[in-house]
Amino acid sequence: MRKMLTGTALKVAAAVLLSGCGSDDGAKGGGSAAESAGDKAPASQSTSPKETAPEKGTHEVTLEVGGTGKAAVMYKAASSGFEGRSLPWTLTEVVELTAAERRVGYLVTAVPGTITAADGSLQQAPCVIKVDGKKVADNNAGKNPKGCMFTIKA
Repeated sequence: MRKMLTGTALKVAAAVLLSGCGSDDGAKGGGSAAESAGDKAPASQSTSPKETAPEKGTHEVTLEVGGTGKAAVMYKAASSGFEGRSLPWTLTEVVELTAAERRVGYLVTAVPGTITAADGSLQQAPCVIKVDGKKVADNNAGKNPKGCMFTIKA
């Protein structure tokens, strides 16, 4: 008899505890999963990306490589490539940054190959990077062998 009462008491206690889970949340907007989804749906539908204020994440990037003749050019802006180009060469593209890229930055580069200088020696072709019309990087008229690079943020 004692075992039966103990077993029944445990079952009643478990039932009370389980039925009490989430019952106080009704006043806080809780309820069934369907009710919760119904409560949240209008809020997520009312804030579409088109309705939010646009963030500054679109930039016009211009890569320029000077000189005459032909040179290999490695570049990265909105697109990327490594090609032989007739000089002078210019590429203008619109770069649209993601939210993560706006926080950590987006690297644009132009690395030109060599050209023949006026004295007959080989030197790297000069390069320039402009972002939104403003000059942000150059390779010191070909004297910096790393080429041109700039990290766009914001």
